[in-house]
Amino acid sequence: MRFTKMHGCGNDYVYLDGFAERLPPDDELPALARALSDRHTGIGADGLILVLPSTIGDARMVMYNADGSASEMCGNGIRCAAKLAWDHRRVATHTPRIETGAGVLSVELRFADEACIGARVDMGRPRLSPAEVPVVHPGPGPLLELSLAAEGGEHRLLAVGMGNPHAVCFVDDPETFAVQAIGRALERHAAFPRRTNVEFVARLADEGGLPVLRQRTWERGSGETQACGTGACATVVAAILDRRIPGRQAIVRLNGGDLRVEWPHDAAAVTLDGPAVTVFAGEYPWTGT
Repeated sequence: MRFTKMHGCGNDYVYLDGFAERLPPDDELPALARALSDRHTGIGADGLILVLPSTIGDARMVMYNADGSASEMCGNGIRCAAKLAWDHRRVATHTPRIETGAGVLSVELRFADEACIGARVDMGRPRLSPAEVPVVHPGPGPLLELSLAAEGGEHRLLAVGMGNPHAVCFVDDPETFAVQAIGRALERHAAFPRRTNVEFVARLADEGGLPVLRQRTWERGSGETQACGTGACATVVAAILDRRIPGRQAIVRLNGGDLRVEWPHDAAAVTLDGPAVTVFAGEYPWTGT
């Protein structure tokens, strides 16, 4: 089967064009995701994303993490999915509507010299009640604060849903924080019935009049990744609710680059702006499970 390797700020996925490719049956897709994602014996990626026809949008995105588990949404992934749909001529508009597990989201493609280089995504409103995240919490929200034990310490977390669950942890220094050990433990904490992504965040010096938030991410089902778009959105929402930044927008600095996030007001959708890059394309000899 033909594939395309793509990334947004280093958050890399293998993409399959379901408009043209004959895909394996659904029950084989978790194993396919694991095989493709393996960085030693496969292509190497944070997961697998299928770009498919949609009856309610211009295209549909289906996502699997590197461990084969299904996921609702990926902010970096949707930018690349929209770029692939444009590059492969599956959509004819610069503003495609992409069906995801978190609903149908609007994308505005960005171009340089007629080539698609990124996108701005309407990520929908943040989910800020316990049932929406989901998280075990008395509520009602919007500030869903928890103190959870992991690896011998107590960690203050703010739960935010962006179509998938997030736990934002503000720390003194993300560079030296034990992201992998604590992220791994918190991902599967009983407080998060569908597991959770975990963001470890600190505010840096402002740039260009905007606050800069340094974020490292432990992604549910994939481990620490170079970037997480829904996590960047959750981080900015949490920083606003926790009064850690002025205004309603910020630059989020990830291992793999910067994303710009805005939440104009409490009832508004969050917007995410960042790059989408094709790395290479090829064929993979999948013979089934």
